[in-house]
Amino acid sequence: MAKQIATGIPDERRRSVWKRHPLAIAPAVIALMVSGCDSEQKRDYAVPQDLCGTRVSADDLAPFLPGGNSLKVSGSSRSATDDCRVIVDDKVIMTATQVWVEEGETTASLAFSLALHAPKNSADDGRYWYSGNEAFGKTRGCIDKKYGHELYTALQAQGSEHRDADAMKRLIVSYTEQVEKSAKCSAGAGEE
Repeated sequence: MAKQIATGIPDERRRSVWKRHPLAIAPAVIALMVSGCDSEQKRDYAVPQDLCGTRVSADDLAPFLPGGNSLKVSGSSRSATDDCRVIVDDKVIMTATQVWVEEGETTASLAFSLALHAPKNSADDGRYWYSGNEAFGKTRGCIDKKYGHELYTALQAQGSEHRDADAMKRLIVSYTEQVEKSAKCSAGAGEE
């Protein structure tokens, strides 16, 4: 008697079906693979177009955001730092930071002090430092003369599995440009 597998179909009958129709199971396998991908990427929330009042490109931000049911953007301020957290289903996915740093410091020093992993890419003569999921920038003209500080920016997608250095570079450049246009830049930390 033929040995039967868990499906209850004898081995030789299963083999003969496979020999005659080797692609018979392909549609079922493809359907399972596609449905698995869809459930991982499905977003039941809108991708934000600003992070705590600072405009960002939703197209550049979207790849770093996972599928999920809800998104919340939450900001906090302390001393010379403003943080804005992007939270998907109660998990912090990205943090955007604006921080006043003493004049004379560099983006590299900020990046290497805050980064989870040292960024290897730089642009605009070291004004920006970035990796696949973190980026740091220095504003132009955002100086608090009273305290002698300059405004820097950081985007850290610490909760994202997505890595894309080019997208992080685009995000930090556009985010920093928006910060330069903000009231925070023109007012300075000591005059807010």
